[in-house]
Amino acid sequence: MTKKEITQLSYEITGCAIKVHKELGPGLLESVYQKCLKHELLKNGYKVQQHVSVPVSYDSISIETDLRLDLLVNDFIVVELKTVEYILPVHEAQLLTYMKLLEKPQGLLINFYTDNITKSMKPFVNEYFKHLPD
Repeated sequence: MTKKEITQLSYEITGCAIKVHKELGPGLLESVYQKCLKHELLKNGYKVQQHVSVPVSYDSISIETDLRLDLLVNDFIVVELKTVEYILPVHEAQLLTYMKLLEKPQGLLINFYTDNITKSMKPFVNEYFKHLPD
């Protein structure tokens, strides 16, 4: 994929999240939004994996972990959902680490505990994005 295609996909995922948020509003559990967003993405033709295991390698060994990201869309974009009053640096670090460990170029941190998804959503790119063709 190209940078432009990844950016467009990110925009479309955001649109689906906005639709879910407009329908449900804030105040529900993260798991509810996750199921609804997955449904919305699948309905729109995207490949979506939920609760993807994040492998960790350390010192040439594979470590068993319980790390699971929320959604992986089209095998390129990591979507991490929150329902918190404030996004903290640890939430951003979590997403960036998942992106690094899975070697995915973009991530979206979406907080459904808001009145405006667009203002609270945070997109992230990393070195894998930088190496994609324009």
